[in-house]
Amino acid sequence: MTSGKAFTTFLTILGLSLALATYTAAQAQPAAPASDSLKVTFCGTGGPLPIRNRAKPCTAIQAGGHLYLVDIGPESNKNLMLWRMPTATVGAVFITHLHSDHIGDLGEFNMQSWVAGRPAPLLVIGPAGVDHLAAGFNEAYAADHGFRRAHHEHDGVKLPIDIGQITARVVTLPAPGEGGVSEQVVWRQDGLTVTAIAVNHYPVTPAFAYRFDYKGRSVVISGDTRKWPPLAKAAHGTDVLIHEAQNVAMNQAVVGFLEGAGQARTASIMHDTLTYHTTPVEAAEIARDAGARALVFTHLTQAGLPIFTPEAFTKGIEAVGFPNWRLADDGMTIDLPVGGDQILYGHL
Repeated sequence: MTSGKAFTTFLTILGLSLALATYTAAQAQPAAPASDSLKVTFCGTGGPLPIRNRAKPCTAIQAGGHLYLVDIGPESNKNLMLWRMPTATVGAVFITHLHSDHIGDLGEFNMQSWVAGRPAPLLVIGPAGVDHLAAGFNEAYAADHGFRRAHHEHDGVKLPIDIGQITARVVTLPAPGEGGVSEQVVWRQDGLTVTAIAVNHYPVTPAFAYRFDYKGRSVVISGDTRKWPPLAKAAHGTDVLIHEAQNVAMNQAVVGFLEGAGQARTASIMHDTLTYHTTPVEAAEIARDAGARALVFTHLTQAGLPIFTPEAFTKGIEAVGFPNWRLADDGMTIDLPVGGDQILYGHL
């Protein structure tokens, strides 16, 4: 090897070493927030279809020194790691429902946060079936965990198998009360209260939205649902409503194209999705009725289509009379500082 090639190789190895050291330090010792706040990071804003630069549904919440996730769809864990999110500080993962695009990266997130030094088993909270979900991923990753412990547990590094497990808490909501709202507080820690709210994603049932309240600031995440007026009541006065949305005209255009291409099976499945999702106009109506201060659209299944534009996707929303809305993308952040009313948008 010539001296020039040797020097280049040295620089490459040095760069990789520094990058790995920086990543490891960020995982082990996450930086303290500049000020106390309720912070949202969108780690997945797509739908079931593959979309470039959009992972499947995942929303990260940071409050009180802990990280929380609402859903953990495929590709979203990659985003969390690339952004050096403090995964070892995870308090819980809240599952809205058991569609595959909302749960696919749970095993990887569990493994990576365990390796990063998570101090307790990963708690998953959600509707009936999350216990089977947890047990299934534990079984699927059992050999992997054993291999990693055998190889890496030395010189002070500990990888307890029990800490690497996923534990589940199944939530059963009460019968609907006033205004058809069925809800229950499912988490309280370090000033944060999380409330599960029933929504309508039939035949996927039960399905939940979640409300996060922290020291006077709040965020509501709809999960997947058709337009559901009780959600507006449960989201009353929230700072930000984060709501799924699907454009009917775009969906029908895709169905027509698929039928014309002889893809009747896929066309039928696409058409079915119209019965259990919310349009942007309907979501704006929910935000208006809730008295929300801002609305952010996520779960943008159609964002990768050639016919997609923000203007076409949100056509008709002006008539609702709720002007404070925007479309999310992966890496978008919302910061809600405690003690004020600011809504600060940013991007990683």
